[in-house]
Amino acid sequence: MREILLVRYGEVFLKGQNRPFFMRKLIDHVKLAVSGVGGRVWMSEGRIYVSDFSDLDECIRRVTKVFGVHSVSPAVEMEKGDFEAICRQAVQMMRPLSGTFKVLARRSDKRYPLDSPAIMREAGGYILSELPNLRVDVNNPDHVLTIEIRDHAYLSVRREMAVGGMPMGTNGKACLLLSGGIDSPVAGYMIAKRGVELCCVHYHSFPYTSERAREKVLELARLLSEYCGKMRVYVVPFTEIQMQIHQKCPENYTTLIMRRYMMRIAQILAQKEGAQALITGESIGQVASQTMEALGCTDEVADMPVFRPCIGMDKSEIIERAERIGTFETSSLPYEDCCTVFTPKHPATHPRKELIAKAELALDGEALIAAAVAGAEAVNVG
Repeated sequence: MREILLVRYGEVFLKGQNRPFFMRKLIDHVKLAVSGVGGRVWMSEGRIYVSDFSDLDECIRRVTKVFGVHSVSPAVEMEKGDFEAICRQAVQMMRPLSGTFKVLARRSDKRYPLDSPAIMREAGGYILSELPNLRVDVNNPDHVLTIEIRDHAYLSVRREMAVGGMPMGTNGKACLLLSGGIDSPVAGYMIAKRGVELCCVHYHSFPYTSERAREKVLELARLLSEYCGKMRVYVVPFTEIQMQIHQKCPENYTTLIMRRYMMRIAQILAQKEGAQALITGESIGQVASQTMEALGCTDEVADMPVFRPCIGMDKSEIIERAERIGTFETSSLPYEDCCTVFTPKHPATHPRKELIAKAELALDGEALIAAAVAGAEAVNVG
């Protein structure tokens, strides 16, 4: 008898002939997640198992953050031949509980002498006879005891929901424009959940933005890496570009021109990383640079897809997601990012692309972009 984790996967199950590829990726990520607690990972009969871990709760925490995992249950593995021993173990696991329960049985070993209804009936009756403080409720129980008969018997009474999604690295790579705000980490998380590997670009405007602002963004990247694995963050010097835009371009266009330069630089760095798309945290209408016309102006300079998973969410929804994934507290630290530098009093909300392009002629764009890319600092996190 030993304690293990039963790891269930969700959407991967729907894959056809490509399922082995997705499963290999998923198992590799589970192995990586539990390596810090000494876990051993293997797969048998449609289940992933983890054993030999040094810290149960930490192991569960790590596995539930692996994209592709649907749920995790701490379980007892024991020999399946002695059904009375299984019932005694079920009583021990249910003893600390009160209220209502039901037994859920799954029998993948069809040679086992009891079928699933019989296992549920016999184990449930045994528990009731030993624990009179519990009552059966098959429709809405407080507790569910699961008994799985496979190569061994596996008993569990607790299920922790995981993040779901697709295994990391199964759907390409994208570059996240990571600010210090609430929205962009959520956007990165949502795209990564679909199996997309991330790299990040952050724009730093020293001395207008502080070293603490830079460290805040790197901490956000580290928090994302708990789900996404190791990633590279490019910290791009952006002060000179912002100064030039502020001095030479119409004030009402400065934010949009700045965004266009961000997209150009991000695309160059994305291509360097082998990424096929950009990700931003924009939500339509949230600020002046996020109207449909403004978004069209920024997209015009990108030759790759731009993913905006927060586009239809209101701020409260984004905050709720940020709290759930653990980035909200760090995002809320009061260190300004470059988007708050030289903010115009009356930004254009319905810009015309041809006027924006004409205003940019006052800048030596190629030289400014080349200098920013050359000065980018690559920081590995995770």
